[in-house]
Amino acid sequence: MSMPGGFTTVRLVTEEVKKICLKVKPEIEKMIPVNCKDYIPVFYKTQVVAGTNYLVKVDVCQEDKEEDKCVHAMIFQALPCDGGDLSVTGVQFPKLLTDPLVPF
Repeated sequence: MSMPGGFTTVRLVTEEVKKICLKVKPEIEKMIPVNCKDYIPVFYKTQVVAGTNYLVKVDVCQEDKEEDKCVHAMIFQALPCDGGDLSVTGVQFPKLLTDPLVPF
């Protein structure tokens, strides 16, 4: 259980969160200095505000490196009554798969 206004615990990505991540993929790719060989959402947390904040760990394997790199992306989804639009409000890169998801 999460604290009111706080983030939930880390969860495995659901189909709904995968769809959200795919919709904002071009925006995330513009914010990081590498080509995404893969783009695999792995874990996420949510925070209910006047909409929903999604903090998602996305595995973006790089072609030139053996080590997996991840992006931590903060994605905001407006309420349905406000259009339900998605926007990327920030990214942290590079991150490792083992790095914890910490709100930023």
